[in-house]
Amino acid sequence: MAESAVDTPLTKLTAALAARREAGEAVVAPFLTAGDPDMDFTFQALEASQQAGATLCELGVPYSDPIADGPVIQASYTRALNAGGTLEGVLGLARRAAEQLTMPLVAMTSYSIIFRRGIDRFVGEAVDSGLTGLIVPDLPIEESALLGTACREAGLALVRLVTPTTPPERAARIAAETTGFLYCVSVAGVTGERVALPQQLKDRVLWLKEQTEAPILVGFGISRPEQVREVGNVADGVIVGSALVRHLEAAAGDGRQAALQAIATHVGELVAAGRRG
Repeated sequence: MAESAVDTPLTKLTAALAARREAGEAVVAPFLTAGDPDMDFTFQALEASQQAGATLCELGVPYSDPIADGPVIQASYTRALNAGGTLEGVLGLARRAAEQLTMPLVAMTSYSIIFRRGIDRFVGEAVDSGLTGLIVPDLPIEESALLGTACREAGLALVRLVTPTTPPERAARIAAETTGFLYCVSVAGVTGERVALPQQLKDRVLWLKEQTEAPILVGFGISRPEQVREVGNVADGVIVGSALVRHLEAAAGDGRQAALQAIATHVGELVAAGRRG
């Protein structure tokens, strides 16, 4: 049977999210820095995450000024860049993963990287590499029309973010325009593990659900199974970054296998916590 004309990278992502929702389970979306300590290890970490039950994975495109990221991810980006990480390397990694894994990949990248590459070229390369979507945290929605149009025409998700300081009117617009899913930032500030999540998060997620039909994934500060259970009772799932990226610090040299096992175990514990039944 010929592939349907509506099959796009976005539909692959939405199908994976819908399957998890229908199963009554919270989505667990690991974030991994591409190229830390090298691209081969990142592929192995993606494979381990899929085997542990992750629904999708965010692939961080390393750059020199990650203003929204805390020290753990900043250090990881620096290690990846020092190891020779490039955009071409990230796209090659995504292509390899798309050919060998079933888990959708979404790239988190700075708009400066997209702008330098050219919007149409970047989006085309993203689709060709097998990526299913983009997250561009430093691109205001007021300035995102060109990228939004290019992604829509290419069938690529453009995931939008709302934060605790986003005014309601603006948050409603962001929620209405997101594709793939809505990234709900749980706390003000930079990425990093937190002991407790804010009490008002539940109310904010419930309000956002009234603004969009897209799944809502909560990120920033999520690291432990009990947080997945807490957030999964109201949101569609969680994004886990710093807690997993921390394992990459030990991946150089003889620590590779131990780091892979740590990632697999951590993701597996989070996935188990997200099984609401």
